[in-house]
Amino acid sequence: MPKKVAKKGKVVSATGGAKSSSSNSLFKKSPRNFRIGGDIQPKRNLTRFVKWPKYIRIQRQKKILLMRLKQPPALNQFAHTIDKNQAQTLLKILAKYSPETTKEKRDRLKAEAEAKKKNPKAEHVGPKPVHLKYGLNHVTTLVEEGKAKLVVIANDVDPLEIMVHLPALCIKKEIPFCIVKGKTRLGKLCHTKNATCVALTEFKNEDMKDITTLQNNFKAEYNDNTKLRKDWGEGVMGIKNQHMMAKRAKIAEMELAKKANM
Repeated sequence: MPKKVAKKGKVVSATGGAKSSSSNSLFKKSPRNFRIGGDIQPKRNLTRFVKWPKYIRIQRQKKILLMRLKQPPALNQFAHTIDKNQAQTLLKILAKYSPETTKEKRDRLKAEAEAKKKNPKAEHVGPKPVHLKYGLNHVTTLVEEGKAKLVVIANDVDPLEIMVHLPALCIKKEIPFCIVKGKTRLGKLCHTKNATCVALTEFKNEDMKDITTLQNNFKAEYNDNTKLRKDWGEGVMGIKNQHMMAKRAKIAEMELAKKANM
């Protein structure tokens, strides 16, 4: 016997009994209650409600401030770093001249002492180690004495004013120098956390060709480039200020066009 259609919300069975459609549902609703004492609140991304640590806020504010200010040529020259290919070639060569580690130095001195014990008349045992010189005071002295053959300066030293004299000194003494990104990269070469600058006083014959090429390139790019020492670092304003200045320029152009048509 077929089912009879009953009123809305009820189903009449073959036997004639009426059932509620809500009680017959397989998937019953269980709405959550997020009021006090109810269900646990869902997980939300609260990043925008959390303050950044103070040292990060200071770093960001400092970076923005430096962008806004106009920098004199003496400081602005540190923004002109060598390109990626030059940096890779340079760092690859400098890695060969990394200073000895503490263990290597101890082993070398021990071997020299043993050799000298056998032959007391010998002054020097083995070849003299050729490695990078680092540290601002040490490199400055080497440049003043004319012993440095190539000087590499980091661009992110803080405060930058302590490095200002070094490029001018290199130019005066006609020693090729360059500016690279990252004091940590130079520090890695010297087995330290950071290094403000490094210098080469000697190099092996096998690297003579590559180092001479780099010296010539850096001399043309930094030592002989007078424009680099005259360019001011123009302050980069915020996006709101840029839009405002663009609107003003547009209005000024429209007024000039009106005057020209009159």
